[in-house]
Amino acid sequence: MQCGTDVLEDQYVICKHCESQLPFTNFSQIQNSPVEKIFWGRVKIQTVVSILFFTKESIVQKIVFELKYKQNKKAGYLLGKLIANELIYSNKHKHIDYLIPIPISRKRLRGRGFNQAQVICESIIAHGYNIPIFKGLVKLKDTPTQTHKDRKNRGNQTNSFFFLNDFENLTNKHLLIIDDVLTTGATLEAASYILSQSNPASIHIATAAYTLH
Repeated sequence: MQCGTDVLEDQYVICKHCESQLPFTNFSQIQNSPVEKIFWGRVKIQTVVSILFFTKESIVQKIVFELKYKQNKKAGYLLGKLIANELIYSNKHKHIDYLIPIPISRKRLRGRGFNQAQVICESIIAHGYNIPIFKGLVKLKDTPTQTHKDRKNRGNQTNSFFFLNDFENLTNKHLLIIDDVLTTGATLEAASYILSQSNPASIHIATAAYTLH
């Protein structure tokens, strides 16, 4: 997809060389990183990590597009692997009890055929971070896609509504929310807020990419 090679292993969407050249944020090595600051004063989040920088016309944008709009689960397999590599070697995530994929509405699920965050979670587990997936967070209302909006517009227009099933199972648990791209954090904030109603021990966030503008 990037260098044009036709030598790819079945499960990969880009070759290993192109994977090594991806724009990694290395935010996990920074105290009070830019993605953690997004949530300051908004909702209590223990840690936030985003693996790649997302910019327009970049290879990362192409990978996310393949996953969300071309139903290419191989792209989700790659993003999940990158997140898993971060989580496995991070002392901050050794105590997590549940992975929680950000859900999509029933309408979008019918159109896309799968939830991209769920695919990423399944890949995270397949790559050695063997934490169960909690499926009780439900998206009630569809919202327009937010990936290409700037931070101001997305923050003003995002109006996500979630419902939490089986909330008692999350009490005193360490939760890790998974999503594909972090832009303003509005969706993740809304999800974190309703999850906090279950009185978990802690809430963490991991996304495959972080949008730069």
